[in-house]
Amino acid sequence: MSTSTHKNRTAEGMSRRHVLAAGALTAAAVAAQGSLGASRASAAAAPAIFYSPHQDDEAIGMAGSILEHKAAGRPVYLVLVSRGENDGLARRMNVGACELLRERCAAPNHWHDLNWPTDGASMIVPARTAEFMASAKAIGVDKVINFDLPDSAHDPSTYGKFVDAVTAKVKSLARKYPGASHKFAAGWLDVTPTHKACSDAAYRLMNDGTIRDVRFNHIYAYDRPYGERARGASYVLNIPSAHMTRKRNSIYCYNTWNPDRNFYALGYHSAYEKLEPAHGDPREFIYTLPSNYRPGKM
Repeated sequence: MSTSTHKNRTAEGMSRRHVLAAGALTAAAVAAQGSLGASRASAAAAPAIFYSPHQDDEAIGMAGSILEHKAAGRPVYLVLVSRGENDGLARRMNVGACELLRERCAAPNHWHDLNWPTDGASMIVPARTAEFMASAKAIGVDKVINFDLPDSAHDPSTYGKFVDAVTAKVKSLARKYPGASHKFAAGWLDVTPTHKACSDAAYRLMNDGTIRDVRFNHIYAYDRPYGERARGASYVLNIPSAHMTRKRNSIYCYNTWNPDRNFYALGYHSAYEKLEPAHGDPREFIYTLPSNYRPGKM
């Protein structure tokens, strides 16, 4: 085994322990970061606007890129696109002994018999959004914008309406912040309807000239083996260690159990298989829109 391979596998193997060990410290870590809007970025500079389809996508695959832009002196705005309704996640939090994560669950004794409504919205949306806001604070974005759209892209009958809604809201931001750059999920690679709908909106707005400086972060790259994650990327961001520390703090926001702050480790129960590899990999993967891009639900 080469030295580099050993380091890569060690980083992957250690990520789970680090996530679990540090998750309980999130409240203190986030509180130390200061309030949103505390930035040295020039108020006159055009912002970099990052669009997170769901709560946790920014921590998985955008945090390092956000910090890169902040280090360059640009204000960074983070958009939460959808409400992130999830009835399956609500049912998962009502089961008592955690069967999904077992010893990795952050709840005391790995038990969460919450008796939540299973509409996937009434408890899930505010709790997921509390995690998102803590993550945004840990990263240090200058502004959070919530599109507050129902996560309806999964239904073929409403997919087009969801794309229309995202398109209209992004167009409004482009008019409000001329010269801004726009960073979306690489939805054609993430193979998730909400992510694909966001890249469809970008495709429309690029074609009509509304937005010009556009890139796409591959959120689900961490589903791949370590050596294959950069395949096809236009740019691989190697995240500096100081920035990686802050990215990990944002990840910990999704593995914290603190009901007094509306934290129920929902991100970890929803996407631990992406959060853990992202915690151990100091890279992010940025794409441009492929020439053969095809809009529409995958």
